[in-house]
Amino acid sequence: MAKENTQAKTNPFPNSDSNKRYYAYEYYLRKTFGGRVAKLALDGGFTCPNMDGRCGTGGCIYCSGRGSGDFTAPATLPIAEQMAKQKGALSGKWRFSRVIPYFQAHTGTYAPLETLRELYEQALLEPDAVGLNIATRADCLADDVVCYLAELSERTCLTVELGLQSVHDQTAEAINRGHDFAAFLRGYQRLREAAPRARIGVHLIFGLPDETEEMMLETVRQVAALRPDEVKIHLLYVLLNTPMADLYLNGAYQPMELDDYVRVVAKALELLPPDTVIGRLTGDAPAGQLLAPLWSRYKIDVLNRIDTYLFEHNTWQGRLYTAWGVEPISPAARENLLR
Repeated sequence: MAKENTQAKTNPFPNSDSNKRYYAYEYYLRKTFGGRVAKLALDGGFTCPNMDGRCGTGGCIYCSGRGSGDFTAPATLPIAEQMAKQKGALSGKWRFSRVIPYFQAHTGTYAPLETLRELYEQALLEPDAVGLNIATRADCLADDVVCYLAELSERTCLTVELGLQSVHDQTAEAINRGHDFAAFLRGYQRLREAAPRARIGVHLIFGLPDETEEMMLETVRQVAALRPDEVKIHLLYVLLNTPMADLYLNGAYQPMELDDYVRVVAKALELLPPDTVIGRLTGDAPAGQLLAPLWSRYKIDVLNRIDTYLFEHNTWQGRLYTAWGVEPISPAARENLLR
């Protein structure tokens, strides 16, 4: 306890009131809404374009089949009932008076506008809702959908989370993402220009097949240049009954070690803008489905190790943000990608 107090008292990072040397999502929520806010994970019954054949089948090779919706209620339940179940489950963990409905499962904008409007508006009928989060892909932002998102961002605190995982196209192909980095940039810019009030989050995964530490950090540099409102960093864990499980069991994939993950996360934080909110620094595997790495079960331990690493190395989010010397993506190169 004394060490935690020391870390907090000597913390040089401005966007924190604890020992966290990064802009923690929990701190952002308290600062923005004046108290604890619970995110209610929802399943809108969506699929993904790399599952239904539009750009591929089978989904990403690490996906459990529920498209990150392993902790949501079934999509067959009405949105109001899903939210009630989530509120009931979370109320046993902590007290909160505000909520953010979160369409987490699969691709949350991959449906006709009429369907999206019905689902989102149902979620916003929740009297305690102070915002809306939508997880999706940058290649699933149709013009009419983007216009509606812009409208929503004028009415509520809207966050659109875009799954990128890696800027490296060979990695995107290996994981069956279904689109390249250029497509991500086009979608990101379209949303940023059309809905400037919307918060944009970017999902990254560390430990993807054949990626080196430098490749992971290059992804962070490229994303940092976009100045997203939020970044979520996930560990790639191996789930049973997935293509990743086959690679792992056949010896073709080796998960990251804990110490390596902690170090790379800390280096990534140094490169990100200090005003980018960190949505998460690791992930949760569904109970009974985790194959590897087993250390990822202990989420609190992982987070504590990251805090300790930052403290012991006297570093923090954004410390190296302006130290690159050149912009990771030159204006000319970015213009070519966006054509």
